[in-house]
Amino acid sequence: MKVTFLGTGTSQGVPVIGCTCEVCRSLDFRDKRFRSSVHVQVGKLSLVIDTGPDFRSQILRAGITDLDAVIFTHEHKDHTAGLDDIRPFNFKQQKDMPVFGKHQVLEQIKREFAYVFSGKRYPGVPQVEAIEIDENPFTIEGITITPIPVLHYKLPILGFRIGDFTYITDANYIPEESLKLIEGTEILVLNALQKESHISHFTLKEAVEMARKIGAKETYFTHISHKLGLHQAVDLELPEGIALAYDGLQLTLD
Repeated sequence: MKVTFLGTGTSQGVPVIGCTCEVCRSLDFRDKRFRSSVHVQVGKLSLVIDTGPDFRSQILRAGITDLDAVIFTHEHKDHTAGLDDIRPFNFKQQKDMPVFGKHQVLEQIKREFAYVFSGKRYPGVPQVEAIEIDENPFTIEGITITPIPVLHYKLPILGFRIGDFTYITDANYIPEESLKLIEGTEILVLNALQKESHISHFTLKEAVEMARKIGAKETYFTHISHKLGLHQAVDLELPEGIALAYDGLQLTLD
């Protein structure tokens, strides 16, 4: 399995016009973040988790030429807004794109991209096969994917476990039942927005505490705000086995 971080930022972490903070002025490429998304290659299966507003640029930058499926963690715009840009894969692969999400996620997508699901579709619009999932494991081309229920403040959303890789973003609470589903994972990805308290995201301290509780061999933090600080400085503060992810980081699992 190969995992590529397409984006590790948040809408609060994208460089802002006129911003003079140290992160926005940084020349370190690791401080330049697209919205959070990840590409997972398992054998021949190529999938992405979330298609935020930067999806087209992320795919081009990563050189991804084939895509078999899209999985959504939740319905917020910074995780869904780039769905229209699957259409080049439709043209190249000559098939509909399977899109997996909970009921409320698919309903939100159908509202936001009504032209995609219209009975009289304009020629060339994205071709989508909407597939509803719940909290039970499901398969894509023989690969089992286990949903990990978590809370984003009061909004129930999903993380996902694929083999020994677990990806959780936009969370600030993981129930004990979900922790059991994560047990034994080798690589954990967890959100760590900033150092200050936040209503719907783990802070850096909370993310470290949760990572230690889960005890994965390696943990990487994503969904990073520019308020967290410079990548190089924050990375030095983290315990062994825990690091900040960055756009373009690739991980390989046996």
